[in-house]
Amino acid sequence: MNKRRPNPKQVTDPNEPLWRSTLRVAMPLNLSYIPIGLACGILLHAAGFNTLLTGLVSIMVFSGGAQFLIATMLTINSPLLSIVLMLFFLELRYALLSSSLSPYLKGQPNHFLFIFAVSLNDENYAINYLKFATDKKWTGKEALMVEHYSLLFWAVSNVVGSLIGSTLKIDLGIVNFALTALFLYMIVMQIKNRLTVVICLISGVLAAVCMMLTKSTLGLVISTIIASLIGFYLETTLRKHLPDSHWLWKLRGPGAKKSAVENTDE
Repeated sequence: MNKRRPNPKQVTDPNEPLWRSTLRVAMPLNLSYIPIGLACGILLHAAGFNTLLTGLVSIMVFSGGAQFLIATMLTINSPLLSIVLMLFFLELRYALLSSSLSPYLKGQPNHFLFIFAVSLNDENYAINYLKFATDKKWTGKEALMVEHYSLLFWAVSNVVGSLIGSTLKIDLGIVNFALTALFLYMIVMQIKNRLTVVICLISGVLAAVCMMLTKSTLGLVISTIIASLIGFYLETTLRKHLPDSHWLWKLRGPGAKKSAVENTDE
C-alpha cells in the first residue's frame, strides 16, 4: 500500500534575520517598482527636475500617481494652487487606508505612527493589511520595514531614471500620454458596478466643461469635487431606497450571475 507523501510546505527559518524575512515578503513589490520608477524618473527629468529634486520628490511624495501628475501639470504650466489641490484630492484616499490599519497599531508611540503614515502607499498598504489579517505574529516594526524597503527601491529607481533621462532627449508629449494611461488604469481598477461607470462619464464631461469655463486646470479641481458629491449622493440614495437596483450590480465576466453589491457598512 502506497503511503501518501506530505505536501512540501515552505517553512520559515526561525534563525533567519528579521530584515531578511521582511525583505523576502516585500521583494515582489520592490521588483515591480523598478520599471515604473525608472519611467517616473525619466518623466520628472523631462518636466524640469534635476536628479537631486527627483530623489527628494520620490521620498517626500512617494506616490506614482502624484508624481506623474506633478510632471504633467508642470509641463503645461499649471498654477501652483491647482497642482496642490489636485494632489490633495488624489492623496486623500490614504486617510481611509491608514484608518483601516489603526487597530493593528494600537499602543505605538506617536513618532512611530508619524513615520509609518508618511511611508504609506497603496501597494505596501495591501501587503501589510494582508499580513496583519492573516499572520498574528506580524508586527508594526515589520510593517514599517516593508514600507521602507518599498520606499528605498522606489527612490533609487526614480534617481536612476532621472540619470537616464539626462542622457536622452524626451518628447514632452510622452508625459501627457503616460499620465493618461496611468489614470485610465486607475479608473478601470475602480470600476466595480454600473453606477461607477456613470460617475466616470459624468466626471469626464464636467472636467471638459469646467476647464472651458475656467480656462485653466483649476477646472479639474472643481469638476472633481462636483463629481465626488454627485457620486456620493447617488450611491447613498440608491443603497437606502433601492438596494437591489441594477445600477449597483457588480460588473462581472460574460455569463456570470448578477448580484447586488454588498453594503460596505455591514
